[in-house]
Amino acid sequence: MRVIPFIFACFYPFFSYAQCPDMEAVIKTPMLTPPIKKHFEHFTNKFNVSFFDPWHMVHDEIVQQGQAITVTAKFDYNARFHKDLEQEYVQAYLIGTNINQWKALGRYQTDDEGKVQVNLGILPIGEYRIRFVVEGDLTSTDGFVSVVEAGRKAVLFDIDGTLTKSDFEAYADYVGIKTAKPYPYAIEMVNAYKNKGYQIIFLTARPYWVAKNAREWATKMGIPAWHYRSNPYGDGAIPPNTQEHKTNYVKYLKNTVGLNIIRAYGNATTDIAAYADGGLPKAETYIIGTNAGKENTQPIYNDYTYHYSTVVVNTPQSSSCPL
Repeated sequence: MRVIPFIFACFYPFFSYAQCPDMEAVIKTPMLTPPIKKHFEHFTNKFNVSFFDPWHMVHDEIVQQGQAITVTAKFDYNARFHKDLEQEYVQAYLIGTNINQWKALGRYQTDDEGKVQVNLGILPIGEYRIRFVVEGDLTSTDGFVSVVEAGRKAVLFDIDGTLTKSDFEAYADYVGIKTAKPYPYAIEMVNAYKNKGYQIIFLTARPYWVAKNAREWATKMGIPAWHYRSNPYGDGAIPPNTQEHKTNYVKYLKNTVGLNIIRAYGNATTDIAAYADGGLPKAETYIIGTNAGKENTQPIYNDYTYHYSTVVVNTPQSSSCPL
């Protein structure tokens, strides 16, 4: 009669672990031994690299278990002009859940836009970190992959004007003027949800090429540097289709990935519309700033202190991640 409880007790941590965000698997990773440095294939690339800093990025991906994964990375130089690294070779590596050492994925050549795509196939439930290293100068960039079970509970955040005090500060942070300041208790709020076992999703209208800054800001603030989804439309300073970008991604998270988004945070009317069109309830849509409470959303005024103490603290632990 004691065998079944004993077996359950032995395997229960495994089931709990498999269904919770495995943060530690991608935070403290061992040092990667870089590939052998090689010459650039083209003189123009060698010239650009000599004068400009790297501004590479990787699009984070999140999929439901059993779905194939393709990761896209882009390589360019110079924060202002973004000179694409065309027709050059990069090496890709993977680490994460049940992969304790960096695993070489292969050698890939960038296209005319400085992009590569890597097919990871199907991975088990877990969190993964993928690193790309440019052979010509050994600069690198990281991205993240999450594989989740259907029904995984998540909390979604906009960044600029939602976690930070104003949209303008995102631009100031990008050009190096200053570091964007978070609202009071914004960081504590994100970490509280993370510690309760919710999948954290950052969905921003920022153009994709400021991903480098966003990850650095998140790391400095002490919150997860993933899952970060920026706006892929256009190359301008303010990309078009902000609402369309957010609506489509919310629908993808709900309908394809199968996430159960229990709560969403924003500040703009585009956030309100995108969340509603994506199927998120107004009763769990929290808007801060001048648009607080508009269109029957839940208002947050000035900072998150009261919201944190009355709503976030009292939010139960994710059912898939018991204490």
